[in-house]
Amino acid sequence: MGSWGILLLLLALILLRQPLIVLMGAITVYCYYFLPDPPLESFQELNSIIGDLFFAGDKEILLAIPLFIIAGNLMTHGSIARRLIRIAQAMTAPIPAGLAIAGVFSCGIFAAISGSSPVTLIAIGGLMYPSLTKAGYPTQFSMGLLASGGTLGIIIPPSIPMIVYAIMVGVSVTDLFIAGIGPGILLMTLLMIYSVLRAGNVGRGKWDWAEIRTAWKEGILALLMPVVILGGIYSGFFTATESAAIAVFYAIIVEVFIHKELSFPKIPKIMAESAEMLGILFLILILAVSLNKFMIENEIPQNLVATMSGQISSPVTFLIGVNILLLIVGMFMDIMSAILVLAPLLAPMAINYGINPVHFGIIMIVNLEIGYLTPPVGVNLFVASGIFKQPLGKVIQSVAPIVGLFLIGLILISWIPEISLGLVGGEAAAPTP
Repeated sequence: MGSWGILLLLLALILLRQPLIVLMGAITVYCYYFLPDPPLESFQELNSIIGDLFFAGDKEILLAIPLFIIAGNLMTHGSIARRLIRIAQAMTAPIPAGLAIAGVFSCGIFAAISGSSPVTLIAIGGLMYPSLTKAGYPTQFSMGLLASGGTLGIIIPPSIPMIVYAIMVGVSVTDLFIAGIGPGILLMTLLMIYSVLRAGNVGRGKWDWAEIRTAWKEGILALLMPVVILGGIYSGFFTATESAAIAVFYAIIVEVFIHKELSFPKIPKIMAESAEMLGILFLILILAVSLNKFMIENEIPQNLVATMSGQISSPVTFLIGVNILLLIVGMFMDIMSAILVLAPLLAPMAINYGINPVHFGIIMIVNLEIGYLTPPVGVNLFVASGIFKQPLGKVIQSVAPIVGLFLIGLILISWIPEISLGLVGGEAAAPTP
């Protein structure tokens, strides 16, 4: 009754098109009521769920999520994105496909501030797309490059999905942030190589030293933001949560008092937009933590590990299977849903096969990053279609070759743990046949 009941409940809720919060809440209550042996006699005994809500909400790292979202919204409404783009354009002018490479750099740098893929695409794509097409870059190439560059927001730290994974699995957020640097650089490099191969013949500019000086003068504070935030985290000077608060404070000081392109009356509206995004996310996250706690207490992940160990003996086979699974999941589930539901189940299995949980977290996030570019629910596809004012079908065609490149990057990240763990200092467990 128990396992089949969960599947039937899931199917019914999906067919009824219920939101994720209803799905998570229903499954959590079902598990607490029907799965214990013996089953609970009344819903009054579900008081432990209320206790779990307080347990989940008492995690300090949860504060980092709203703060990073607020910081990203402040920068989107301000001028930081435009100033970063100007520096990148000035520095890459003589390089083949220099303007396209400037777009990739801008996405990477902004991603290191906002921690969100859609925010990165909106902020950078909205400004870079007209510049690329005006400079003679093909429309399809420009759309695909910027839509894909926007996905860097979840792999280049700080990253909100990394924070959620850390909460669900119990690993260090700082280690995950550090582990994201190598894969982020790898994917940026692949995008730049793609740009040169596809658009290297588009007109190149020349060094304009006056423009370079002006761009750096006007944009240095924007460029220093990720240095301050990430440098403080990696040096141990402050935690990920503290860095998120510093990001908000820095964005307000720079945009309101120095750049003067954001006024105080706009800040409450930005806060309200951020709160709207966070309200449902927090309820879902807390319910997921409660469900995760239940599964651990009832040894569900341990039993699943024991079952899988009898079926799959090789870490390589496990990685192949889990990558295929996550790529399929990424096509149908948003990244937060996938992490909340699957991370507590898959991470213990990965550990059982000798895969570092931080490394596995990066593998999972890169898989789901590709999901941002795959139909039917690829978030960046819909965002790109909206801001570029192009049909969804054309956007899908534009990202198709880059999805192939990202798959190459995924293979390298999965089978070369040092790409992720080289800067972490932990043991890299390489899968062996």
